[in-house]
Amino acid sequence: MKLFFSFFGLILFLVFGLSCAKNYPYLEVVKNVDLNRYLGKWYEIARLPNSFQKDCFCSTAEYSILDEETIKVINRCNQDSINGEIDEAEGKAFVVPNTNNAKLKVQFFWPFKGDYWIIDLEEENYSYAVVGHPSREYLWILARKPKMEECEYSALLARIKEKGFDITKIIRNDSGCN
Repeated sequence: MKLFFSFFGLILFLVFGLSCAKNYPYLEVVKNVDLNRYLGKWYEIARLPNSFQKDCFCSTAEYSILDEETIKVINRCNQDSINGEIDEAEGKAFVVPNTNNAKLKVQFFWPFKGDYWIIDLEEENYSYAVVGHPSREYLWILARKPKMEECEYSALLARIKEKGFDITKIIRNDSGCN
């Protein structure tokens, strides 16, 4: 399983690292992110398909402070089914200066970093977040609980579509996960 997430990191570099040189249409991020409130466990509600999560179910991400400049990232998923073996990858995230914490660079293998842009966020309780990539090829809907209300999910999809993402390809991943 460690090999899977090693491959995951390599793919992240290829996708995010190499795409930095391209010019993409403007993608608006949230105005501000309070990192202390953003820390903790997030459940993946939905995502655009990607090769590094092909057989992942019930994915989660946990964020914690390592030091003044670094956030620890732990991604987990169940392999092949909702009851499958847990696979884990550990990385780091770094805030992009002058973005009010809305843009981060995530690193699973030094020296490669990928874009992690927070493009939607429930501001009162930080109950959900949407993370996207300027290419519009990568997207994750995250929540503090493993399930999301249908009306909230539908409203997010409408806003995501307005930002130029192909919502017809989104895979919902919150049924059966705890």
